[in-house]
Amino acid sequence: MTNNPDSKELDSRYFMQAFKRNLKIVKGSGSYVWDDEGKKYLDCVAGIAVCSTGHCHPKVVEAICSQAKELIHVSNLYYVPNQGELAEKLVEISGLKGGRVFMANSGAEANEAALKLARIRTGRSKFISFKDGFHGRTCASLAVTHKPAIREPFGPLQPYCDFVDYGDLEALKELAGRDTAGIFVECIQGEAGVIPAPEGFLKGIREICDDTGALMITDEVQTGMGRTGSWFAYQNAGVNPDIVTIAKGIASGFPMGAIVAREGLSFNPGEHGSTFAGGPVACAAALATIGVIEEILPRIPEKSERFRNSLSALNPRVEGLMIGISAGEDKCPGVQQRCQEKGVLVNCAGHGNLRLVPPLTISDSEIDIAAEAINASFD
Repeated sequence: MTNNPDSKELDSRYFMQAFKRNLKIVKGSGSYVWDDEGKKYLDCVAGIAVCSTGHCHPKVVEAICSQAKELIHVSNLYYVPNQGELAEKLVEISGLKGGRVFMANSGAEANEAALKLARIRTGRSKFISFKDGFHGRTCASLAVTHKPAIREPFGPLQPYCDFVDYGDLEALKELAGRDTAGIFVECIQGEAGVIPAPEGFLKGIREICDDTGALMITDEVQTGMGRTGSWFAYQNAGVNPDIVTIAKGIASGFPMGAIVAREGLSFNPGEHGSTFAGGPVACAAALATIGVIEEILPRIPEKSERFRNSLSALNPRVEGLMIGISAGEDKCPGVQQRCQEKGVLVNCAGHGNLRLVPPLTISDSEIDIAAEAINASFD
């Protein structure tokens, strides 16, 4: 089906037109993908921070194939191969000693699980999130997502959520109280265009949560799994959340999500569940992915600096291998298109910001190729 020349026509006829696309990708290897006409692209979108180990990393492919030959699915009524091993590893890299894991199939589902856990363990119903934040498109995750264009058509939404300006601790203090179940925050706002948290902001949230009894929930769907040079971006700020949500880069493109909750914070039997979550193949892919990231994690800061220096004329916001460049609402689509014509894939995030989230395995020479194309496209 992938190479069917009529697949674009079939898509337009039978698939709900919820996405805008102009390129058909049929193959990927490392940092590169190829379209249906054989053109090669350096992929600095990487499935939007999903293909953390590049496309079709041999160790991940081998783990998936080996497990698929043994057992593809078994209900969570039984012990699932690789699930306990992955849970142990996620607790270890999260730094939340004594924590526990619940697995999901996506970032939105991970955030749904965090919402449910916060409500049932605190006995409270309200949340606070931040303007320009993004936490998913299911109804509950959309309830804590600010963007009016995707939120308002589906209202009224639950749970109830107040929104404050990103970085405004004073406004947060005024709103947070004994009825607040949790405060949802991205350590770096990805969909907004790679906007880092102001200095001291995450520590301030931690203090407010400690004072009010609300749970601090860090959405690391885009920033986690080594993307910022640490396993999770909150580790760069020296704070620990009560719950961290994970997806995207966790399994190199195999659909998966998870939450890790601190010690003493857990679902009881019957309070949550999922048919497919934490399946044998997904867990095998995630374990292999973590193994690859462990090897390359020490080099992320060095690659980050190479991007920063190569794109310095554009004043980029660089956090590990998350790069945002202000282009402007009118200019960004043109820059994105010119990069594509030059064989480099990037994308426009919110507010006219160009976003790069390349594979963590990207090489120095590939960084130079990307930077050259981006600089030329702005010129």
